[in-house]
Amino acid sequence: MRMEEAFWELPPAHFQAFSKMLVHPTTADTKHFDFRISSYQPRGYAEVHGHEVAENLYYILRGKGIVELDGVKHLVEPHMVIHIPPGVRHGIFNTGLEDLVFLVVASPPYDMPAVP
Repeated sequence: MRMEEAFWELPPAHFQAFSKMLVHPTTADTKHFDFRISSYQPRGYAEVHGHEVAENLYYILRGKGIVELDGVKHLVEPHMVIHIPPGVRHGIFNTGLEDLVFLVVASPPYDMPAVP
């Protein structure tokens, strides 16, 4: 899938924080992960939440922010990788003046539609 073929969506409990699902079992021959790009506008965020089974990897492309992992806040900036194990309560917040853009891998994949 080409990135321009995917659509931006606003996931639940996200504010000024959009994602494009690029690889998902509904659109690709994969069963064990999904892959997306996320763009959080200044002051955009995902509320603190957790996943019982899924683990996530974030790779920060641009912008600055804070990721909260089980109540501990960490600064994030370009070229950082954040691993979020299953069960860890987490949220991410854009604290900068430009969009916070990052890649996300989730395994197992989220039950989210990947095409309109």
